[in-house]
Amino acid sequence: MFLYHGWVTIRETAGLDDDDESLRRQVAAIRRLVDDLGDGALLDLRWMNGTPFLHVGGMSNHRGTWGRAILDLFARVGDIAPGSFGLLYVWDDEDPEHHNEFRVFRMVRGAVTEHADVLLSPAVPTLEDEWDGSVSG
Repeated sequence: MFLYHGWVTIRETAGLDDDDESLRRQVAAIRRLVDDLGDGALLDLRWMNGTPFLHVGGMSNHRGTWGRAILDLFARVGDIAPGSFGLLYVWDDEDPEHHNEFRVFRMVRGAVTEHADVLLSPAVPTLEDEWDGSVSG
């Protein structure tokens, strides 16, 4: 399972005033990336109070192509709009090193770094009970 939830505040630069035309071009480039992914999950890019935001969320059975695309989208937003900041939480139960924990991808000034999560991890037993092998229903 590959579960993810994230958000980005899109900024042209880390300065106080973005150039409106340049920011609009950056958002248009990000819009093309979002549109290329299709509608397989929550992918919401919109302006609120004069600021663009991207929200993503979803789950697939495996990381596969979709999971890699979400991680790539997050990084590409930072490349396109280097003043951007946000968080992407990922739980990939097939990750051999981190199968029972969320990983946090933090974007600051457009640069993405990966961090351990202390609020939701370990996923079992914090979020879910251990599976005892029985099937209910």
